[in-house]
Amino acid sequence: MLSADSTTPQAALQALYDTDEDEAPALSLTEVLTWLGESKRQIAAVTVTIAVAALVVALLLPPIYTARASFLAPGSQQQSGSAAALAALGSLGGLAGGLAAKTPDDLYVALLKSDSVLRGLDARFDLKKHYDVETHEALRRVVPGFIRVSADKKSGVINVEVDDKDAKFAADVANAHEAEVTKLLGRLAVSEAQLRRVFFEKQLQDTKENLVKAEQALRGVQEKSGVIVLDKQAEALITNAALLRAQIAEREVQLKVLRTSATEQNPAVIRLNSELHAMRSELARMESAQSSSPGSAVDLPVGKLPEAAIDYVRARRELKLQETLLESMVRQYEIAKLDEAKEGPTLQQVDVAQPPDHKSKPSRALIVLASALAALVATSALVVARRWFALRRARDPIASAAWRGLVRAWRIRR
Repeated sequence: MLSADSTTPQAALQALYDTDEDEAPALSLTEVLTWLGESKRQIAAVTVTIAVAALVVALLLPPIYTARASFLAPGSQQQSGSAAALAALGSLGGLAGGLAAKTPDDLYVALLKSDSVLRGLDARFDLKKHYDVETHEALRRVVPGFIRVSADKKSGVINVEVDDKDAKFAADVANAHEAEVTKLLGRLAVSEAQLRRVFFEKQLQDTKENLVKAEQALRGVQEKSGVIVLDKQAEALITNAALLRAQIAEREVQLKVLRTSATEQNPAVIRLNSELHAMRSELARMESAQSSSPGSAVDLPVGKLPEAAIDYVRARRELKLQETLLESMVRQYEIAKLDEAKEGPTLQQVDVAQPPDHKSKPSRALIVLASALAALVATSALVVARRWFALRRARDPIASAAWRGLVRAWRIRR
C-alpha cells in the first residue's frame, strides 16, 4: 500500500526501482488492433490534415529542372581495353590493376570539379549572385548541391548534371563546362604530345630571346671594332661552325625529350650520345688555335683569324647559331602541335545539354505520400503508447503514483 510520503522524489524513485522487477503488462495483437480501431477517427483526421498540409507545401515549392551534358575523355577506349586484358590475367591482373594509375575519366572528373573551372563559371554566369553567396569559399560549399560531376566506370562517359529553377540557365552551365576545362587544359600538359608541345614552346621562347641578345652583341662589336664584313673564308668558317653548333643543340634537345620516356640503354639514346660526342670533337677542332690539316686554306681554325676580327667572328657565329636554332625549334614546335592535333579534342562532348521540358523535383506525390505515411505511423504509435501507459497505471497504482511524484518534483513551475 502507498505510504503517506510516497509522493516525495525519494519515494518515487524507490517505487520505480521496486516495480522494475515486475513484468510489464503483456499485449496481444488483438488489443493493439482494438485500440487502433477505437481511435481510428483521430488517426484518420491527423493523417488527412498532415497530408493536406504536405500537399500545400509541395505545391508552393518551386520546380527544379536538371540539365545533363555528357563528355568522353580521350583514351577511355584504350584504357578499357587495357583493363580487360588485365582482367583476363586473373589474380595477376588484379595485382597489376591495383598498381595502375587512375583512368582518364577520373582525371577529367577532377579537372571539371577544380577551382579553376568553378572560377571560370562564376565569372561567366555570376554564380555568387545567382546562389546568393558573398564569398568564393561559400560558393565552393554550395555548388556541389547544384552541380554534380560523375563518371561511368564501364563506358568511360563523364556526366555533368546541373539543377536550377531556370531550365535554360541549367543547360548553359552544363554546356559551359567543356569550354572552361578546355581553357584549363590549354595551360596544362596532360598527354605526351602536349608535354612535347609545351617543352618546345619554352625552348622556342628561349631561343627567340637569345637571338635578340646575339643581334645586340653583334651590333656592339661592330660599333666597337669597326668590322662590318669579313672575307669569304671567314664567312664560310662562321657558317660551318654555326651549323655544327646548331646540330649539336638540336640533338641535345632530342636527347632531353627522349630521356623522359627512355633509359640510357635505349638504342636511340646511345646513338644520340655517340653523335653528340663526334660533333663536339669536330667543333672543338674547328675552334682550336691550330688546324689538324696543315696547308688547308679552307679549313681555317678560329685561332688563325686576324686578332682584330676575332670578336666579330664570335659574335657573328653566335648570331648564326641562334638563327639556325630558331629555325630548328620552329620546325620541332610545329611538329609537336601537329601531333597534339592528331590526338583529337581533349574532351569530346557526347550530349549537348538542352533546357529540360519537365521538372526533376520536387516529387509532390512522394512528399504527400511520405508525409501521410509518417503521420499515420506516428499517430498510431502515440495511440498505442497512451493506451499502454493507461493500462500499466491501472494495473500498478504504486508505479503510477511514483511517476506523478517524479514529474511534480522536476516541474519548473509548481
